[in-house]
Amino acid sequence: MMKDGFKDHFSGHADSYAKARPGYPPELFEWLASLCNARATAWDCATGSGQAAVMLAEYFDRVIATDASTEQIANAQPAAGVEYRVVPAEHSGLPDSSVDLVTVAQALHWFDVDAFCAEARRVLKPEGVIAAWGYHLTRVTPQIDRIVDVFDAEIIGPCWPPERRHVDARYRDLNFPFLPLNPPAFAMRMAWSRRQFLDYIGTWSAVRRYRQTKGHDPLAWLENEIAAYWHPDDVLDVSWPMFFLVGKA
Repeated sequence: MMKDGFKDHFSGHADSYAKARPGYPPELFEWLASLCNARATAWDCATGSGQAAVMLAEYFDRVIATDASTEQIANAQPAAGVEYRVVPAEHSGLPDSSVDLVTVAQALHWFDVDAFCAEARRVLKPEGVIAAWGYHLTRVTPQIDRIVDVFDAEIIGPCWPPERRHVDARYRDLNFPFLPLNPPAFAMRMAWSRRQFLDYIGTWSAVRRYRQTKGHDPLAWLENEIAAYWHPDDVLDVSWPMFFLVGKA
């Protein structure tokens, strides 16, 4: 279960979510694997479309990828060594002391964090590793960044769920009862057209709620504002600085 029950902000557009979300840097998974005493089993919790799970499978014999959303799992990427299951974050069904690594990508803020951490500690082997990460606003160019900041804060801001505050705080406000480890700096990077960028923004839960409550699409404003700085035929470098909670059991 998610906090106060499973709050599903993504199933209604799981297919577009899987297609439009950026990928994580491969060097992140190499670093996480290097922290583990063994590489038998990883648990990717709230796997969504399976982006992290597929990359973990390059380093671990077995990856159990779970999500509370049936639709997300239905749209997840199939991969050798990855087993998808529909289960809540706080009740994985995994055996005690059976997992070398637990990962949570851009989802910890939706959980009952204390209950999830207790579950992670139960399933982790002694000195097993847990890593939760997220990312905030995308960065493109100074001109486009200023427009995106206004869009986020002033146009769709009231439509963000309250849990978004944990992302704004870079998870520094969450209880994380594990021996802390300090990660190197990582960032997600994509080369995108303006259309790809707007498709990504369209996966934001606040954009979806804005459409439902206001009856029109806020992306029209955003596209008009960035048009002077981003020609439809241009491909620009888009980045997302990442933040982390990493620890050992």
